[in-house]
Amino acid sequence: MSAQPRVLCVVNSAGSGPRRMTPWLEDAGVEVVVVLGEEGLPADLAGFDGLVLLGGGLMPNDFERAPWLHDERRLTLEAIALDLPTLGICLGAQVIADVAGGEVRAQYGPKERGSTDIYLSDAGRGDPVLGGFGDGAPMIENHEDMITRLPESAVLLASSGAVENQAFVIGAHVRGVQFHPEVDAAALERWDDAALRGEGYDIAELRAAAEAVDDVNERASRGVVDAFAAEVRERALATRGGR
Repeated sequence: MSAQPRVLCVVNSAGSGPRRMTPWLEDAGVEVVVVLGEEGLPADLAGFDGLVLLGGGLMPNDFERAPWLHDERRLTLEAIALDLPTLGICLGAQVIADVAGGEVRAQYGPKERGSTDIYLSDAGRGDPVLGGFGDGAPMIENHEDMITRLPESAVLLASSGAVENQAFVIGAHVRGVQFHPEVDAAALERWDDAALRGEGYDIAELRAAAEAVDDVNERASRGVVDAFAAEVRERALATRGGR
């Protein structure tokens, strides 16, 4: 029997793992290889049919605090060159944008915390991975840095009311999303209440708002992950006879 499709999942912060993405991908027949960046990344993407880059409180070129970002950026450039099914989330999306020639600015623009309505562009409505959002979907956000300019090679897929560059695609299969499909409403319980209060947020209000749309969020998030998994399986089948 041929090898199972495999995804490399890069964790940039020990507290920001793939969460519900792992069982969803496994349910879809995809093996998830989770690697903590600080423990070292593979030399290349050989043997992988997809790539997931997770978030973390870093900038995409914050090499002093996160020296593994050198290797993560190299793997990202390889994924772009291969048009490998890739999903960059929050920092992961910023890494994709940065290495491809876009611009990311630290502590810039409006902060987005908690459930945020995401609206698809015309291109997004036709996108195989995000198109299931329909007119839009509530997704969890937690960022204060912003992609201020997309790479010339990127196509805008989605925006929020406050931030234009919420999702994009390069080529056919390399996508970045500023929001967090791996995070549900319950995860907000672990957020830093004192820090949020310092920004004028109430964690109880944020969690209540997220819980009110949690079912819609889960359906939309799982739709993204399932569609991404389908692209991974197709890649495995085309390149190495994966099932």
